[in-house]
Amino acid sequence: MSQLFGESHRRLQRRFDTERLADRIEQRLFREKMTEDDRCFIEARDMFFLATADAAGRPNCSYKGGDTGFVRALDEFTLVFPNYDGNGMYLSMGNVGENAHVGLLFIDFENQKRLRVNGVATIEEAASVSPPFPEAQFVVKVAVRQVFPNCPRYIHKMQRVEPSQFVPRPAVRTPVPGWKRMEWAVDVLPADDPARISEEAAPPPKAAT
Repeated sequence: MSQLFGESHRRLQRRFDTERLADRIEQRLFREKMTEDDRCFIEARDMFFLATADAAGRPNCSYKGGDTGFVRALDEFTLVFPNYDGNGMYLSMGNVGENAHVGLLFIDFENQKRLRVNGVATIEEAASVSPPFPEAQFVVKVAVRQVFPNCPRYIHKMQRVEPSQFVPRPAVRTPVPGWKRMEWAVDVLPADDPARISEEAAPPPKAAT
C-alpha cells in the first residue's frame, strides 16, 4: 500500500506509464524521518517555501527567509522555525490553526538540490525553544511525516548576492520596512509596532546574553 499515491495519482501514472517508476522512487527515496544529511541540508538553508491550506482545502504558498540555520532540526522527527513580523495577515499561520498539514520545500539554488518535507504543524510560544530566535512572535514546530528529495534538473542555477537587512539578529536594530511608513498603512499598525516610533527615538538594542 503506497503512502504517497492515491487513485488520482495512479490514473496519471498509468496514463503516462510511470507507475513502476513512481513505486521505485517511493521504495528507494521516500522516508518518514529525516536522515543526518537531510538535517544538515535543511539547517544550511536561509529560505524555504511553505505550503498550507485552510479548512476548505484552499491552498496558500509563502516564502520564509532568515539567516542560515533559522530552520532547526530538533531531532529526526521535528523541525522548528520562527514567525517574524510580517504584513499582519497571517495567511499561512492562520491556515495552520485550521488545517495543520503543511509542506516545506527547501532548495539550494547554487548546487541545484531540493528536498520536500511534509508534516503536521503546531504554533508554540517563542520561549519554548532554546536558544531563542531574535524577535520571533512565536515558533512553528513541524512533526515530520514524509521526507523525499526531488529531481533537480529544472532548478535554475542562481547565486546568493546578499542577505536581507530585515532579518532579526541579536544586538542589531531591525530596520523598519518602507511600506509601514506609507500613508495607507501607518495609522493601522499595531500599537507597539516599531514603525510608530522614529528610528532615532527607538531604544538601543540589548546585547545578547
